Amino acid sequence: MSSGHGHGSHGRSRKKHEDHEEHENHERWAVSYADMMTVLVGLFIVLFAMSQIDTIKFEQLRRSLAIGFGQQAPSMMAGGAGVLSGLDTYEISPDFTASVVDAQIQDPPTPDTDLSQEQKNYDLAVTEYERLADIVDKISGALDQENLSDRVTFRVSDRGLIIGMVADDVFFSPDSATLTPTAGVVIDTTGSVLATLKDQISVEGNANTLPSQRYETNWELAADRATKVARRLVERGYVPGNRIAAVSFGDQRPLADDGGDPYSANRRVDLVVLTPVSDEIRKYLPDIAAERG
Repeated sequence: MSSGHGHGSHGRSRKKHEDHEEHENHERWAVSYADMMTVLVGLFIVLFAMSQIDTIKFEQLRRSLAIGFGQQAPSMMAGGAGVLSGLDTYEISPDFTASVVDAQIQDPPTPDTDLSQEQKNYDLAVTEYERLADIVDKISGALDQENLSDRVTFRVSDRGLIIGMVADDVFFSPDSATLTPTAGVVIDTTGSVLATLKDQISVEGNANTLPSQRYETNWELAADRATKVARRLVERGYVPGNRIAAVSFGDQRPLADDGGDPYSANRRVDLVVLTPVSDEIRKYLPDIAAERG
């Protein structure tokens, strides 16, 4: 009886030991929870993408999500009619030609919206001023080689770059529109730089207030001076005729009195490189010129 009793006890001990080794996994919910959150994140991203009108970015997002979940990039193929009338169903099938590079979403750079329109216009005016200043440097450098840099003045206005040919009797004799030899060299040297531009050129003739003895009025005298300069620029191939004009101001736009001889100073022709920028931009050019000196 004692042996039977011992055998029975041994059986119960084994049973108890086997029950003790069985463990229930109480953390399985975490795996399911993580899967659910992953699906929800993907769902919300898809919903957000679908709310956008940009179909190209949606297609890129769809490919990116498919690759992110370990699937080949899908392609969308039109299928048969759906349950609702008037709607089409689509079948998602693998697209084995897709690559990870194609799936990357590239957003175009957005402009800086923090700058006001006024600041943007000012920045564009600075750029235009620097372009005009570069023209000045080129013309000055070319005239330096001819020792004639002191025969021309430069000024930036809201119209553009004004190249003034003013030097007493260097360009025109009193009451005359005949170009002197020095005037010809200055025009040719300046024209070689103007030939590289695309801007419109205004050739503006001026006269002093002394009555002309050879022309009916100073308007005709100033017009003849402007025409002589424009003709030389066109006939020698520096500026095409369709982007140059000769203008006469007579004696109505004299230079400010700087202590010199106003009669000689206003016996002049101005070459104006007309800036192509808008009025909202060009209005800043005089202030920038004053600041830059």
